[in-house]
Amino acid sequence: MARAGLAVARLALALAPHARSIDVRVGHGNNGGDGLEAAAWLRRWGKDVRVRAVPGFDARLPTDAARALARARDAGVPIVDAADAAGAPAALVVDALLGIGANRAPDGALAGAIEAIGRDGAAGAIVLAVDAPSGLDVTRGHPLGDGAVVAQHTLSLLTLKPGLFTAAGRDHAGTVWLDTLNCDCGAEPPDALLVGAPATRRVPRRHAGHKGSFGDVVVVGGDTSMSGAALLAARAAQAAGAGRVYLDLLDPGAAEAGHDPLRPELMWRSRWWHDATPGQLAAATLVCGCGGGARITETLPRLLEAACRLVLDADALNAIASDPALQQALAARGARGCRTVLTPHPLEAARLLGRTTAEVQADRVAAATELVRRFDCVALLKGSGSVLAAPGVVPRINATGNASLASAGTGDVLAGWIGGWWAQDATAGGEALLEIVATAVATHGAAAGPRAAGAWRAADLVDRLALGAR
Repeated sequence: MARAGLAVARLALALAPHARSIDVRVGHGNNGGDGLEAAAWLRRWGKDVRVRAVPGFDARLPTDAARALARARDAGVPIVDAADAAGAPAALVVDALLGIGANRAPDGALAGAIEAIGRDGAAGAIVLAVDAPSGLDVTRGHPLGDGAVVAQHTLSLLTLKPGLFTAAGRDHAGTVWLDTLNCDCGAEPPDALLVGAPATRRVPRRHAGHKGSFGDVVVVGGDTSMSGAALLAARAAQAAGAGRVYLDLLDPGAAEAGHDPLRPELMWRSRWWHDATPGQLAAATLVCGCGGGARITETLPRLLEAACRLVLDADALNAIASDPALQQALAARGARGCRTVLTPHPLEAARLLGRTTAEVQADRVAAATELVRRFDCVALLKGSGSVLAAPGVVPRINATGNASLASAGTGDVLAGWIGGWWAQDATAGGEALLEIVATAVATHGAAAGPRAAGAWRAADLVDRLALGAR
């Protein structure tokens, strides 16, 4: 606790070195003890710091936290009631109300203190949460009740927590910092691993290689009025480095056009899904579903049966969710050595699992793991802090990306981008395939940074990915 308090105080000083006043909001328990230790340090360093504590906090403090309270009092830290609004608003607020042990909705004085931190933040104060924003479920990433602290910064202690990086957690945690407090937590198995954009993004391309050396991608999708989705996926696959990319549009009118004027290197193959030989189906990496509409259902029995590498997105997932026979065909692929990547957003995942979107979002890691169990696949549950899971492997949570990706077509780009990466390492399966997908997801998210106002246009994102991948 002494180390934790010092770490909090140091970060507070780094974030607001010239802050004239600092409030430390303290609740019951060890999280409050961390805050009291921080307040004592800040006071010793000459800062105008006060503790605002919930009523009766000192009657329920654990032993270490009680010692921290004594040190704060010895340092001369004023300790007032959390409801006391006297004095000027603080420039920095330290949230030490509730830690990672919270498991129910805050009420009473705790709820009032959380609301007060919200008012402080709205008035311009920097909010620093200790270990977790109070009221946030740090395992699953959602508020435990009607509200949780929204912090600009969170100092995670000992280890990072999954809920800080997925679902609503990213909006509540802000920038996440880590201090291990010089403790080795490696003996405990992780709930998930955090994924960021790798320094090296490209598959090595040998001088003696040719276009056939880097794999073929076939995009099957684009029903009437939705051919743009399939085009975006195909362009992304080509930008990822696939040697050849074929486009099988399901809209008869669009298929007759026979070319993409912006990317003439894409090759169009009408009804490829139907006419391809078993050898061709086995050799290519297929991206199926982008804008596929109702016509995608006709393609799925053959593709599920014969395609060795299959990325299923959008309408392909919806068609499978509504057809038990297609679900059985999907689940049977792994036993034949066929590999599948599912890329649902939360609503599509809910349909596949027979649940509500709220149930999926309530525990995103568990939902992705359940998709893997049912369908023997690599599952990518998209959204804030996309979750990746595969059989027998620790799940991953993607740390890149931002809300500018909340735009039509960016998911189609991601599906094609994954297909393009996978085509270059066609033998990958298991954890190796999960790593390929994780790299694709991380680089896709990183291309959207730094966050800007508004949304990325999907076609512009493809160009950004192509430049970043070189």
